[in-house]
Amino acid sequence: MNDPAARLRMLLDRGDMLVMPCCFDALSARLIEQAGFPLTFMSGFAVSASRLALPDTGLISVTEMLDQGRAICDAVRIPVIGDGDTGHGNPANVRRTVDQYAGAGFAGVMIEDQVTPKRCGHTGVKEVVDREEAIRRVRAAVDARDAGAGPLIVARTDARSVLGLDEALWRMHAFADLGADILFLEAPRDEAEMCRFCTEVPGIKMANMLEEGITPILPPAVLAQIGYGITAYPLTLLSAAVFAMREALAELAAGRTPQRRVDFRTLRELVGFDAYDDLLKRY
Repeated sequence: MNDPAARLRMLLDRGDMLVMPCCFDALSARLIEQAGFPLTFMSGFAVSASRLALPDTGLISVTEMLDQGRAICDAVRIPVIGDGDTGHGNPANVRRTVDQYAGAGFAGVMIEDQVTPKRCGHTGVKEVVDREEAIRRVRAAVDARDAGAGPLIVARTDARSVLGLDEALWRMHAFADLGADILFLEAPRDEAEMCRFCTEVPGIKMANMLEEGITPILPPAVLAQIGYGITAYPLTLLSAAVFAMREALAELAAGRTPQRRVDFRTLRELVGFDAYDDLLKRY
């Protein structure tokens, strides 16, 4: 099956808890696939950090995100969900964003209700748009999906941090009624709030497990019992990569070759040297 959105929908229809490490480039996406995970998410925070060394505060452009996304989607066969931020403008911009992400090969697109420029939901969100604008964004995204763009819509609210849990739940209900495929309430403060979300709002819910973030880290089995269908790990790989690179640099600074690394053969296999050479032999 070559349709990324259809593959993602098949995963969701199974009803299993989907554990979703998030990627930031083609190499990290391939490692996620090789580790046996069924899907991944291109994290805006992680792409902004790895591509630009800049914070997730709306500084990266949609063109840069799409460029990174094409490389990621080309590198793997598992479904990839893309961070569409606020949709980059009015409802017409939202529709074009969904269309562009479809063209890049994404299986899904996340659209959120922060003001522009947005920021990481665990670093002090100050503003969200009003209800009417939030609804317009999600409706435009769903309309783009239904008009043939294809990617499933992840509807996100950051209202919990600004307006409280009740308003966030109202928006989640509204997004579900509009036909969003996956619902994402960012930054619930405790397990009780997570339970309210899963109990009171219909549809497939996504949990965001950011280490040292606002939301408590719970095992996938517990999240499934609460009622979540997907658990995302947005910065786990990026944080581990930074740790490993700093450790290697410290070894080099001390005049030693780092020993905690994969060997050259593994790197060659990972990026496909053997497959490349086999292809050349055919000609």
